[in-house]
Amino acid sequence: MSAKNKILIITDAWHPQVNGVVILLSALIESLGKLGISTQVIHPGLFATIPLPKYPEIALTIAPWRLRNHLDEDSEQRIHIATEGPLGLAARSYCSRKNIPFTTAIHTKFPEYVKILFGAPVAWGYRYLRWFHRPAEATIVQSEHQANELIERGLSDLRVVGGGVDTEKFYPQTRKTEDKPILLYVGRVSKEKNIEAFLDLAMDSKKVVVGDGPDRERLQRSYVNVDFKGYRTGEDLVREYAQADCLVFTSKTDTFGLVLIEAMACGTPVASYPTTGPLDVVRDGLSGVLNTDLSQAVSQALLLDRTKVRSEALNFSWENVARRFAEVNNLQVTDNYR
Repeated sequence: MSAKNKILIITDAWHPQVNGVVILLSALIESLGKLGISTQVIHPGLFATIPLPKYPEIALTIAPWRLRNHLDEDSEQRIHIATEGPLGLAARSYCSRKNIPFTTAIHTKFPEYVKILFGAPVAWGYRYLRWFHRPAEATIVQSEHQANELIERGLSDLRVVGGGVDTEKFYPQTRKTEDKPILLYVGRVSKEKNIEAFLDLAMDSKKVVVGDGPDRERLQRSYVNVDFKGYRTGEDLVREYAQADCLVFTSKTDTFGLVLIEAMACGTPVASYPTTGPLDVVRDGLSGVLNTDLSQAVSQALLLDRTKVRSEALNFSWENVARRFAEVNNLQVTDNYR
């Protein structure tokens, strides 16, 4: 296989982690394969690790310099650095020393996360992002709004690739009749996700939380009437989406929000703040409602036509995402998506 048909992806986020970056990369790799592109992933599971403080489910590589054992010096090798953690830093250093071109990605609002979790100034985080991504041939971002925000922060060479959904896996189901609307939150149960905005909604409803994280035990003790279900995958996750009346998306720091289109594919409308991610995914008044008043957003979203919500999700194709990714990385694709 020629160099133009394969790419090495280096990421600090990988299985068994359950988060948007892992889900996106996994689906992207599968779709690239259907385009005839081979991928190799270098991830923390190949190294000795320690748990990330406050996020024990996230493994940090403690000897990232051993990355070189997994690389060759083929100057034509395509390399994509997906994260800015220890492995990403080691890969950036290696490529810079060897004069090997590479692309990068910005999947999260890293500076805002660090501010919320550790109190570090947001300006420091963006200074780090500018330094990290400057040598890249291109930096992949998830949405136009994210790109515009990053341009204002001094980043450049940004390419929008976005995210997709498998509309055969996520689909509407026959729904049970409930006496109260089911409001659903899906995602990490942690401070930076602003989940308490969902939990504090004063609405006559049944609230369900799917996901886990460092704040789950504390919040479960405080909100005894909320059903905390932990992680769900496969058909169990699809069932949660399909049975919900509304997905409530509270994060103000996400860059895309794959859960938005997963819910939409199941016919479930979204209620969210008008922030980066939802602004590029949700068609206000059709697939969801965006409002600075979350209660108003939920109330209006409950009135939307679920068939039209599903139709909106059909616009997000993993094939298109994979083709855009391939173009950014100068990869050669086959004509037929298998």
